[in-house]
Amino acid sequence: MENQQVIGGSKRIVAVADSPLPSSTNPNNDHHIGHQKHGWKNFFAYVGPGFLVSLAYLDPGNLETDLQAGSSHGYELLWVILIGLVFALIIQSLAANLGVSTGKHLSELCSAEYPVFVKYCLWLLAEVAVIAADIPEVIGTAFALNILFHIPVWVGVLCTGVSTLLFIGLQRYGVRKLELLIAMLVLVMAACFFGEMSYVKPPAKELFKGMFIPKLKGDGATGDAIALLGALVMPHNLFLHSALVLSRKIPNSIRGINDACRFFLIESGFALFISFLINVAVVSVSGTVCGAHNLSQQNKESCSDITLNSASFLLKNVLGKSSSTVYAIALLASGQSSTITGTYAGQFIMQGFLDLKMKTWLRNLFTRLIAITPSLVVSIIGGPSGAGRLIIIASMILSFELPFALIPLLKFSSSSTKLGPHKNSIYIIVISWILGLGIIGINIYYLSTAFVGWLLNNSLPKVGNVLIGILVFPLMAIYILAVIYLMFRKDKVVTYIDPIKDHHMENGTNNMELVDPVPYREDLVHIPLPQ
Repeated sequence: MENQQVIGGSKRIVAVADSPLPSSTNPNNDHHIGHQKHGWKNFFAYVGPGFLVSLAYLDPGNLETDLQAGSSHGYELLWVILIGLVFALIIQSLAANLGVSTGKHLSELCSAEYPVFVKYCLWLLAEVAVIAADIPEVIGTAFALNILFHIPVWVGVLCTGVSTLLFIGLQRYGVRKLELLIAMLVLVMAACFFGEMSYVKPPAKELFKGMFIPKLKGDGATGDAIALLGALVMPHNLFLHSALVLSRKIPNSIRGINDACRFFLIESGFALFISFLINVAVVSVSGTVCGAHNLSQQNKESCSDITLNSASFLLKNVLGKSSSTVYAIALLASGQSSTITGTYAGQFIMQGFLDLKMKTWLRNLFTRLIAITPSLVVSIIGGPSGAGRLIIIASMILSFELPFALIPLLKFSSSSTKLGPHKNSIYIIVISWILGLGIIGINIYYLSTAFVGWLLNNSLPKVGNVLIGILVFPLMAIYILAVIYLMFRKDKVVTYIDPIKDHHMENGTNNMELVDPVPYREDLVHIPLPQ
C-alpha cells in the first residue's frame, strides 16, 4: 500500500515510490499524479505558467518606462533591460523550482517561516505591490479608451472598473482562451514596433553598446534605470510563478521533479526572451525616432514629454493614419495582461499568508477600486502627463518592494531545510545573491540620495524640511533594518522531508525508497488556474 502523509495545513501529498506503482496496487494514483512520462514529448504538459507570468513584462508599466528611457537616454539604458530580464529568468526559475520541490508556494512558506508580525507586514507589502502593478493597467486602459473614443483620461480611469466585468465574462470561456486572446493582441503591438524598428533602422553598433556597456549619464538616468528594473522584476510575479506550477501534475519521482524544473526553466527562458526582444524594440524605436535630427516640432514636443497616450506617433511610418487605432487596441490588450497576473497573484498571496480565499471577481474588484483612487486623482489634477508619471512612480514602488519577496525566495531556494537535495548549486546562489544585493543596493542608494537632494534643493521653509526629515529618515532606517533582518535571520521551519527517514515494507523486506513531493494542490482547485 502506498504511504501518504499530509504536511501541515497545505494538504501536500508525499508519496513513497521512486516510480509509480502499478495500477492494480494503486488504483487511485492517476487522479493525483498521472502516468510517468520522460522526454520532450512531455514538455507541452508544462507550458503555461511561464508564458502567463511573462505577460506582466509587457504591461503598460514596461511600455511607459521603455518609451521614457528611449526618448530621454537613447539606447544607453538597454543594459538595464538585459540585466533585468536575465535576473528575472533566474528568480522566476527559482520560484518555479520552489513550488515544484516543496508543493507549497512562496507566500505559504513565508507564512510558515516568519513570526506573526513579520508575516502580516510581508502580506501588506505584497498587497501594495499587487496594487502598484495594477495602476499601470488602469492608466493604460484609460489612455487606450482616450485614443479610441476621445473621452477624458479621468473618465477612462472610471471605466476601467467595468473591465473587471469584461475579465470575468471572458473567463467563462476558459482561461486558456483568454490567455491566447491577450497574447495575440500583445503580439500585434510587438509586430508594430518590430516593423517600425526595421523602418527606422537603429544603428546596430549603438544598440550593442547600450546593451553591454553600462552607463548612467544625464538627468534622471538613475531614476529611469530603477523604474525600468521595477517594471521588469516585479515582486508579485515571484508569488505567482511559485503557485502556478502547482497546477501541473508532476510525476512522483526524482526524475519527474528534475524534468519539471528543467521544462519550466526552458519555457520561462523562451517566454522572457520574447519579452526582451519586444522591450528592446520599444526602446530602440523611441530612441531612434526621438533622436533623429530632422524631427518635426510636433514630434519634438511629443518626445520631450512622451506618455502612453502620445506614443502612437512613433508607429506612423509603418501604420500611417491607422497607427493610433491599432496602437490603442494593442495597449488595451497590454493593460489587461496586468489584470490576469495581478488577480492570480493577489489570490495566492491572500490564500498563502492569511489562508483566506476570495472569489476571483471580488478580488479583482477590490484591487481595481484601490488602484483607481490615485489614478483618478492624478489624472484629474495632472492630466495625461501626470498619469504617465504615476506609472513611473508605481514602477519605482515595485522596485523598492522587491527585497521583501526576493530575499525570502533566495533564502528558501538555497536552504536544505526547505528544498533538501533540490536546493540551488553554489554557482546559482552566488550569482542570484550578487544580482539581488546589487539591485537592493541601488534602490537604497537612490532612495537616500534622491531624498537628501530634494530636501536640500526644495523651496519649502526650513521648519517644513525639518519635519519632513524627522518623518522620512526613520522610515528609511526601518526599510534598511527590515532588509537586513530578512537577510540574516536564520530559517527555523523545516518543510523538506528527508527520504532516508521513511521506509516502505514490501514482501517482508525493508526497502529504503525515496519520498518525493507531488506538487499538485487539491486545496487550490477553487482558484481558476491555467490547465
